[in-house]
Amino acid sequence: MTTSPQDSRSALSSPPRRKALFVINSDPRTSPRTAEAIRIAAGVGTWRKIEVTVVLCETAVMALSEFPDDLVDEDHFRRYLPIIGEWGRPVFVETGAPLLNDLGQTPVPYERITISQLAAMAADSDYVLRF
Repeated sequence: MTTSPQDSRSALSSPPRRKALFVINSDPRTSPRTAEAIRIAAGVGTWRKIEVTVVLCETAVMALSEFPDDLVDEDHFRRYLPIIGEWGRPVFVETGAPLLNDLGQTPVPYERITISQLAAMAADSDYVLRF
């Protein structure tokens, strides 16, 4: 029995997915950029052709607030954060971010990272988008 070229190609492992890192540091209480970044990340990640990672820095950690009512475009957080949570990876947050202890029950799991870990993530990513 011989193997066709098509069979050989399918037996090979697929190339690794490209990686996109969304670094968000705008204040979701005063800027729509945070909500828009979450919406874009959820949309791109849903394709499953690019591995999307979300990192919230500084006051952007408020995007994970239990009560997003005081955030600009709060419906984006309610609608798109659960999609990001379905990917099986946490949302990453800056360890020293202000207001981190004020989040309450977050809608998705998160993991604290240092600035040096963020730098390593950026170096390992094909695309880095900052909002």
